[in-house]
This record gives sequence, C-alpha cells and structure tokens, in this order.
Amino acid sequence: MMKKRILVTGAAGFLGGRTAKFLAQNFDDYQVIGTSRRANRAEEFAAHQVEFVAGDLCHDSFCQSLTQNIDIVIHCAALSAPFGAYKLFYQSNYVATETLLNASIKNRVSKFIFISTPSIYFNYADRFKVSENEELPKKMVNNYAKTKLLAENLVLRANNKGIQTIALRPRAIIGAEDTVIVPRVLEAYHKGKLKIVGDGKNRCDMTCVRNVIEAIICSINAPADAYGEAYNITDDDEVNFWEVLNYTLTELGLTPPSERVPKQIAMFAATILELKAYLFQEKKEPPLTRYGVGVLANHFTLAIAKATSKLSYRPVMKTYEGINEYIKWYKTQQ
Repeated sequence: MMKKRILVTGAAGFLGGRTAKFLAQNFDDYQVIGTSRRANRAEEFAAHQVEFVAGDLCHDSFCQSLTQNIDIVIHCAALSAPFGAYKLFYQSNYVATETLLNASIKNRVSKFIFISTPSIYFNYADRFKVSENEELPKKMVNNYAKTKLLAENLVLRANNKGIQTIALRPRAIIGAEDTVIVPRVLEAYHKGKLKIVGDGKNRCDMTCVRNVIEAIICSINAPADAYGEAYNITDDDEVNFWEVLNYTLTELGLTPPSERVPKQIAMFAATILELKAYLFQEKKEPPLTRYGVGVLANHFTLAIAKATSKLSYRPVMKTYEGINEYIKWYKTQQ
C-alpha cells in the first residue's frame, strides 16, 4: 500500500516539530516530510523517520518542489509575537501561506490544514466560551492576529477549488519543547518583571500540544462537509491562569510572584512602551505589550462544541498533564 505523504511546515518549531515526530512514530502508513528555514533539527528528525527539507516558503520555486507528490499539508509555520513590523508578519504569515497554498493546488495536494489562532477574538474584554460564529473585533489586537486572519480567510476560501481546507484555532499551546508560553513567563520572571496583573482570578483555556495533534489527526480524517471551516481547539479544561503559572514556577523551584499591579496601570504602561517602540522604530519587542496585559489579566475561554461535533475531536490530555510534561522536559534540558 502506498504511504500518504504528509508535509509539516514549521518543523523546527514547537508544534510543527512535535506534530512531525508524532505522525512519523505512530502511523506506519504516513511518510512525513518536515520543512523549515532552520535546519538545526535535521539530525533529530532523521532519527524519528522524518525527512527534512530546509527552505523559504515565500519562494514559489521552493514550494513547487516541496509539494510535489504530497497528499496532505499541515501548515504550522508562522511568525508569532505580540509586537513587530507589519511587513515581517505579512511575509511570514500571509505571503508564505499563499505561496504554499497555490503550489499545493497546482500539485494536486488533497488536503491543507492551516494552524490559525484565537488571538483574532481578542478585544481587551473578558470573554467566556467564545464560539467560531461570533463577530470578530473590527480591529485586530496586533499584526500577528491581523495577518493570521488574512491567511486563514485565504485558506478557507480555497476549499473545494482543487483542494480541501480546514483551519484550527488552538488556544495557548503547552507541553514539552514549548518555545513560546512558559519560556516567555520564565524570561519575565528572571528579569524581575513578572507581576500579578489584576486580581489574579482570571480563567482561561490552554491546549496541550498533544491535543492539537489530535485535532490535526481528526482534520485529516474529517468528513467532506467539515472542510472549509475554522475550529476552536482547547483542552476543554478551564483553569485559573495564575494558579497554573504559580504551580509551574513552584515545580521548577522558583518562588511565585506576590506583587500586584492594577490592570489599568499595567495597560497604561504597555501603551507608553509600545508607542515609544513605534516612534523610535525599535526592533526589540517592548518588555510589556497591551496584548500581554490582556493575557495576564483577562478571562478568556473558548467553546469547542463545533470541533467535537464536526471533527469528532476529543481532548486526550488535561491542562495540568501538559504543564507537567513541560516541567519534566525542562528539567532534562538544564
């Protein structure tokens, strides 16, 4: 039997890397190809039976070559940050997606699974059980959200035009090999800048990386009428943000922060820092952003009924299991 050839982009990153290795290790009928601009993990992937190809997704010739004889594309690659120049995000998140999608259609790839973001829902207010059909804010919170929404719309419009497409919106991905969420918290902590913003009671959803992979597998096997749509993905395990954060710090032998800052003061400070960065065209991300304040202080949870119904998605891990997975992995890296 011919193996399905699955291409995973962003393979040098957290989600892409975990996805490529999991599929290669657990599905004998899949031949997995990983790609990224960075080739620093090529040997690691080879040990997990993942073929690795380095290149730039913004280059049409590379994407044309990359998608030859590919059955399914899982597009995890993105520039993810709360601050930065629009041009950089547009190239990495929109142009790369457009180039890859066009090449996929030309080369008769059957399915294109796009990893989007629930950041597109963010409006600085407390939000509970946000569903996919709720009206989006008129202005996106940052250039990351803005360009990811552009790319998502492009992907979904292409459905049934020579390809089947799906977009997944996983909330706050956690687990072993995380390079974004917990590392950002630890960086702020070690710089003495991590403080409790607001009352410290805000509730949130997170998503174990294994659950995102489960949603990807569900998307690969989804019925035809599930395509052409976007789906929220979480652990379906609402938690207190600061309790999770403090638990993580404690398990890593660190003393959780006790100093509190009112949300309004933190938001004012973030606004000033962002304005300064824009005016002086600073390349470095400000130490505090308005989006960051919102994450630290606002309630934000998602409804996943659509994914459970149309994709048959069921989380296979709970949030604290994902946190413990990260902690165990982190200790092996020291």
